[in-house]
Amino acid sequence: MGFIIWLVIGGVLGWLASIIMRTDGQQGIFLNVVVGIIGAVLGGLVLAPMVGTGTINDGDYSIASLGVSFVGAIVLLAIVNLLFRGRAR
Repeated sequence: MGFIIWLVIGGVLGWLASIIMRTDGQQGIFLNVVVGIIGAVLGGLVLAPMVGTGTINDGDYSIASLGVSFVGAIVLLAIVNLLFRGRAR
């Protein structure tokens, strides 16, 4: 059950990140959600220890952990956009 919640939250964060990065129409919703999920996981693994917060990977759904995952999703979407489009938005 926790895995499904983790996927849903990661997907929503990826979708929101794609709207902020303005890539929602360019790359397609599926790619944005998948990249957002991966970015949220990586953000939790890399950024959370630096900030000193829990992660959605561990079942911590606090504002801080959601923020860290959201930043990770934005960063990974920017990297993917840079690789595919030649510029980060």
